[in-house]
Amino acid sequence: MEQDQQGIRAGSRTRWAYSPPVAARETFIGAGQAPESVLEALEGLRGGDVRWRNGRAFSLAYSAGPEVLALSEEAYRRFSGENALNMVAFPSLREMHNDVVATALSWVHGDSDTAGFMTSGGTESLVLTVRAAVRRAQREGRTLTRPNMVLPTTAHAALEKGADYFGVESRRIDVRPDWRADTAAMLEAIDDQTVLLVGSAPSYPQGVVDDIPPLAAEAAARRINCHVDACMGGVTLPYMERGGESVAPWDFRVDGVTSISVDLHKYGYAAKGSGLLLHRNKFLRADQTFVTDNWLGGTYGSSGILGTKSGGPIASSWAVMRHLGDEGYQRLTDSARSSALAIARHLEGHQVLRLRALPDSTLLCIGLRDDLRHDDIAPDVYAVADGLAARGWYVDRQAPPRSIHLTVNAVHAEVLHEFLRDLDEVSATVAGPGSEGGYAVIE
Repeated sequence: MEQDQQGIRAGSRTRWAYSPPVAARETFIGAGQAPESVLEALEGLRGGDVRWRNGRAFSLAYSAGPEVLALSEEAYRRFSGENALNMVAFPSLREMHNDVVATALSWVHGDSDTAGFMTSGGTESLVLTVRAAVRRAQREGRTLTRPNMVLPTTAHAALEKGADYFGVESRRIDVRPDWRADTAAMLEAIDDQTVLLVGSAPSYPQGVVDDIPPLAAEAAARRINCHVDACMGGVTLPYMERGGESVAPWDFRVDGVTSISVDLHKYGYAAKGSGLLLHRNKFLRADQTFVTDNWLGGTYGSSGILGTKSGGPIASSWAVMRHLGDEGYQRLTDSARSSALAIARHLEGHQVLRLRALPDSTLLCIGLRDDLRHDDIAPDVYAVADGLAARGWYVDRQAPPRSIHLTVNAVHAEVLHEFLRDLDEVSATVAGPGSEGGYAVIE
């Protein structure tokens, strides 16, 4: 029998003999270094990263200014080593966690029955959403041979991950011309194996809020879950409404909505790894959890996919919430919303660019005008992203249709004039025939 690398067959077991690889790169660890040297090297590695703290990124990272960032980072540092797997050992984490969840539930109009857990962010929340839907159906005695979920093509990709993990068919339904979910078509796609309906508030790709009430009503009638992905809007939409704007119904005030995902590391301005999955009641919340005693180590339970997890995100979320308060979040939301609307107004009648949809919150999707053709060759909007990148800006690229995407947050007010100037100059340059740009995976 041939050896596999350094594996040597011995009876029913394989022993592994260490052999250093040929022509290996220089070892990463090497001799130990002083902390100052290590930190200096870290800063050197950061040299090519986008300057998101200065407002140069319209994706991936969010900033409410240096004071909030410093507080978030210090709170994270102080609790980074505490393990949120077992909050009995760390009652400080339990108290902070409960405070954070209670605050978020107040944003989404929860009541005495609603409940939730913090997660590592939107992806974990959405994966658990799929699991919870399957578990509820099983718990209530439904026979599932091929469970499915019905969702618009704009719903976040992490739901596909959940479907893949838990063996759920994903039934993607085309959206309407205004990029909102086609609720009538979604309702037609439901059958006796459907366990989950999904809408977004707002959807990531085009930044519009889906028509949630008809989906939730049908879910309630069929006793299946209806999830609202508000990872992008769970903080912004409540404060927009408090500020006097009209917001389409989407939260727990809508009968039939069973769960809502909210990301605090986005518009909550907490450290990365801070998300929430909120449920209509504790029975539904229990469907996302895992508990077993089927081993020799006693009872093991966790609220999410992760077991051991740092207390840092909990402490960061708690500290930032406590520091900002309602007044701070209102100010930051007003700033981000004003900047988003300023960009939208700037693009009205633009000679090169056009909005895919008017933003319902702070997300903008931008394409090129349809009449920009030269000898039947159309320019490429990704070339605009390349031109912006050359000037130090980072924007998402998405498709279909090919578009650039802006996630506008509070930090952008200070750089808005510069960004719009560069956007105009770059778009004018690349609008010629045959321009092409690269492609990147969205967050």
